Amino acid sequence: QVQLVESGGGLVQPGGSLRMSCSASESFSSFNVMGWYRQASGNKREWVGTITRDDSRAYGDSVRGRFTISRDKAKNTIYLQMNNLNPGDTAVYYCYAHDYSRTAMDWGQGTQVTVSS
Repeated sequence: QVQLVESGGGLVQPGGSLRMSCSASESFSSFNVMGWYRQASGNKREWVGTITRDDSRAYGDSVRGRFTISRDKAKNTIYLQMNNLNPGDTAVYYCYAHDYSRTAMDWGQGTQVTVSS
C-alpha cells in the first residue's frame, strides 16, 4: 500500500502564498501521475493539477497561472506552490498518485487550506 503524507496547509491572508508538500512512500517510478485535488465545504471535488513521470504539468482552470506543481525526485515528494491566494481557494487539499496499471488511485490524508483575513 502506498502512503502519501501531506504537509504545509494552514491559514493564509488573501494575496498571500502557501507551499504544500506530498511525500510518497515509494519512488516516482511507481506512478504515472501525481497531483492534487481539492474540495471546498459543500462543493464537489475539484481537480487542481498533475505532474507526470516526464514532468509534464497540467492545471485546472481556476488555478492555472497561480499554482505550480513541482517535484523533488530524491525525496519522492511533489509540491504545490500556491500564489495570489483568494478565499475561493479555501478547501481541503488532497494529494494523489496513480499507477495506470491499477484502477484505484492512492490518496493523501487531506490538508486544510484557509484563505482569510
